[in-house]
Amino acid sequence: MLTLMILASTSTVAQPSSQPPSAQRASFRVLQLTDTHLFAQAQETLLGLPTQLCLQRIIDRIFNQLQLPDFIVLTGDLSQDGRAESYANLSALLEPLGLPIYWIPGNHDCVKTMTRSLQAPIFEPDKRFEYQGWQFILLNSQILGEASGRLSNEVLEALTHQLETGPKQPTILALHHPPIMLQSAWLDSSALENPDELFAVLDRFSHVELVLFGHIHQEMSFVRQGVTYLSCPSTCIQFDGHSDTFALDVDHNPGFRELELFADGTWTSQVHRVDVKLQPDLSSTGY
Repeated sequence: MLTLMILASTSTVAQPSSQPPSAQRASFRVLQLTDTHLFAQAQETLLGLPTQLCLQRIIDRIFNQLQLPDFIVLTGDLSQDGRAESYANLSALLEPLGLPIYWIPGNHDCVKTMTRSLQAPIFEPDKRFEYQGWQFILLNSQILGEASGRLSNEVLEALTHQLETGPKQPTILALHHPPIMLQSAWLDSSALENPDELFAVLDRFSHVELVLFGHIHQEMSFVRQGVTYLSCPSTCIQFDGHSDTFALDVDHNPGFRELELFADGTWTSQVHRVDVKLQPDLSSTGY
């Protein structure tokens, strides 16, 4: 188990390139959105914040102020109540972007319901795919009925097989739960339970460049054995990672992560946030 001693909270992260500055490097863009926590009823709130309104603000920012990405990866807790209507709300919000969307479940999601609900034309079923010289592998870390996560033996065996037999090109993994300890008792109690088993696989393959995750509702980054691990802000409430008990972060707004991936295997990443003038319920002791 790796313990992170210092939390990084920078808005831009970049991997240095060995190419000269003048080199022309083809690239593409990917967005990570996570922990949307939508409800069947659009007006419902999570700890005082209307999650659907927050996500709409995120989508408006993407549509109006950014160069549209090639696709979006959703890293879990898409629904708070696990109902089909909440996933229908998600579809209605994202469909106007006209982008392919890949997804994995979080601990609040109902996998059977989301699998039935998140269908073509916008949602992609693939959990391993290649795009412009990069490989993407999406991992299900959900333990049914538990807040914490675990990568099953089947998932780890499939990951090993994919990394052994697949193309030796730059690879990004995505999962919901953090494979680290944050030194925050309440967040650490729901982290990935078997990170060392994941690390044992990744340590064998030098072409893994990035691991993306959600769940902790905050931005951070760290590097282990040459692999960069990036978390993403929630599109709604933000958590205080410095507290031993449940606590919200009111200093940071909802956000999402943008990645630019280059043909030479280098990358840059930036977190974008939107201003939502809403006050969460600070008296809450959980959700």
